[in-house]
Amino acid sequence: MTKLFAGFLLGLSMSLAALAQAGEITVRDAWSRATAPGQDAAMVDFTITSPEAARLIAFECSICAAAELHSMTHENGMMKMRQVEFIDLPAGKSVNLGGSGYHLMLMGLKRSLKAGEQVTLTLRVRGADGRVQALPVTAEVRPINAGKPAHDMGSMHHPH
Repeated sequence: MTKLFAGFLLGLSMSLAALAQAGEITVRDAWSRATAPGQDAAMVDFTITSPEAARLIAFECSICAAAELHSMTHENGMMKMRQVEFIDLPAGKSVNLGGSGYHLMLMGLKRSLKAGEQVTLTLRVRGADGRVQALPVTAEVRPINAGKPAHDMGSMHHPH
């Protein structure tokens, strides 16, 4: 009986650990560029992976007046940026915001962003069950002339 109970507890703890791991949304390589004096907007880029279908629906950042989700598209030879209501996160697939034609905009910056510092954000992700999860993210501020990392240099497109 003791072996049976111990086996049950081991199985239960392994199941709970798998559930906790399966539910974790991961964010990596979060970054922004330093801003020039007087510049009042900046973008934030990162890669996000959700184990289940979800949507990035909003974010907050204390150093700006407004925080917006944006898409960038090429139309008639011009780059156009628009605010969007959400960014789809397909189950189990990594979404690189910049590579997918998206980014976060920090509008009405309260101060300049300086290379080497970090910016704290809170992402809001709505799962398929309708629940909203708050995810703290820290973005590295890179030099003003920094480009995207080499692995992000693919062509930008807007998914439909």
